[in-house]
Amino acid sequence: MLNLKNNFIFPPIKAGYSKGNGLITPKHLSFYERRCKYIGALTPEPMYMDAGLRELPTQIGIDNDDKIPGLKSLTDILHRYNTKAIAHLNHPGRMANPKLPGNYYLSSSDLPCETRNVVPKAMTKDDIDNVVKLFCDTAIRSEKAGFDIIELQFGHGYLASQFISPKVNNRKDEYGGSFENRIRFALEILDAVKNAVKLPVMVRISADEMLPDGIKLPEMINFAKILDEKGIDALHVSAGTVCSTPPWFFQHMFVPKGKTWEFADKIRETIKTPVVYVGKINEFKDIESISGKSKNNYLSVGRALVADPDFIGKYLGEVKGKPAPCLACSEGCMGGVKSGNGLGCIVNPIVGLEDTVIVKAGKAKNVAVVGAGLAGMSAAVSLHKRGHEVTVFEKDKPGGQFLLASLPPHKESMHKLTDFLIESVNDLKIKIIATEFTKADIENFDEVVIATGSKPMIPPIEGLKKYFWAEVLEEQNLPEDKNALVIGGGLIGTEISAKLLSKNNKVYLVEILDEIARGMEMIEQKLTLKSFEKSDINVFLNTTVTKIDGKDIYIENKEMKQKLENIDLIILATGMKSYNPFEEMSNTDKIHIIGDANKVGKAKQAIEDGYYIASKI
Repeated sequence: MLNLKNNFIFPPIKAGYSKGNGLITPKHLSFYERRCKYIGALTPEPMYMDAGLRELPTQIGIDNDDKIPGLKSLTDILHRYNTKAIAHLNHPGRMANPKLPGNYYLSSSDLPCETRNVVPKAMTKDDIDNVVKLFCDTAIRSEKAGFDIIELQFGHGYLASQFISPKVNNRKDEYGGSFENRIRFALEILDAVKNAVKLPVMVRISADEMLPDGIKLPEMINFAKILDEKGIDALHVSAGTVCSTPPWFFQHMFVPKGKTWEFADKIRETIKTPVVYVGKINEFKDIESISGKSKNNYLSVGRALVADPDFIGKYLGEVKGKPAPCLACSEGCMGGVKSGNGLGCIVNPIVGLEDTVIVKAGKAKNVAVVGAGLAGMSAAVSLHKRGHEVTVFEKDKPGGQFLLASLPPHKESMHKLTDFLIESVNDLKIKIIATEFTKADIENFDEVVIATGSKPMIPPIEGLKKYFWAEVLEEQNLPEDKNALVIGGGLIGTEISAKLLSKNNKVYLVEILDEIARGMEMIEQKLTLKSFEKSDINVFLNTTVTKIDGKDIYIENKEMKQKLENIDLIILATGMKSYNPFEEMSNTDKIHIIGDANKVGKAKQAIEDGYYIASKI
């Protein structure tokens, strides 16, 4: 039994806060302390068991005893809140990062991951024995570091599942072929670890790799029964593989919510061991739905606690207020880690900076915020919390351009961010004036925050008269069964094209550079471009539109000149430029420019700009 104070567990989300030496940093301690107070157990990010098995250059290590003091400082913090610490032990096998010097690559077979150019070594019996010993040594080290529970990663396309998966394992010995042989390695790890330490041991699996020839649920039900007989203390049921089906591994907004819960349901019905549910548990109604199935379940809540550290505290009624939403977008969390900046979040501007807190200003001021987009509303909320009198000027609808962000396919969750900010402004009774802010109004305020956003750049194309921008995504503008020309293939142009295709339009996408979907989050980019392969779209790279003559569009590049005929509508997505109608007055100390009005960027930067300018006023 895990014997937790409640049934909420924080899973092993990669943080990337180490400094290349694998040691715990103050940033780790503040991040995890902020999130451990109201949950039963917390799992730090996957810790590398050998310096040659790193997934990230900034990953926590548990490869030798010099890591123990830092890890002990973390587990001590968790224990202050009666929160248990879970050591997640994972051997990446062929999924070790090929960009990191010194890494080596082992697997059940010599089959490389489709997304990696590294051929792994098919493990010998000696290799297998060495890995089993590595798990034992690391489990012992975890116990010394104050961890209360061991979690063994047997899923998600990592080494143990590389043996279990018939797609990856082509061995002919006692570790390959039959189901019983393919699970042998994982069971050897489990038995050895249970003998090496006195701690409870839980196991994480992919109930289904979401591949035709990968791990499937019926075998995992049988595996779960065997693990149940082995006396594990909990079974963490997820899905997907980081190699082949990363949207399922990351539980991205492009995959349906609840599928992993269904897998967990079917496994739970066959075993006595408690099951851990996971996968986009980011609304209170999700908790109610899962909790109603069985009181013995655990709920693994991760990214919702990244977006709002008090998510569980608010659910339990121990913290007041509405929870900030998790969008399941992976833009700030996965994107931040991969970029080397560490775990971040679109919604929460202080992820990784938990020591930063809103404090009352030394002097309350009368502040105008011009524009109620993401940056403006973020600034207004934080300014109000600091004790300032805030007036927001917005001549259009609050939310700005981000109101369109939820309209492309599979991005419905994005509306939660604007809804949350609008509700926050309204709940705080911040004044919103639906009139245009003028230069004369500046004199009426102590400080002015300019958050007027950006406007589309209009290219000088001969004959360009009638066109749409992203407002074509709105229901009243969205065409069906038409021929549409999209000029510009960056993030916005690619998303617009995807939406047009979903309405049975034929799309011509013209991009001046040599690629499309630049700036798009990695998983969204991959899935969107894959959807184009079976859609009625013609993509022209390194190409410009030279002339528009009614419904005839003339395009050219170094190799061709072509006329596109019978084009019903034109959509411009050729980039954005900052819009600041007060630019000539911006050199005064009382005027602050944020968000796109300062520099065109993404939602995460806009939210951060609003927060940080408020902290300085």
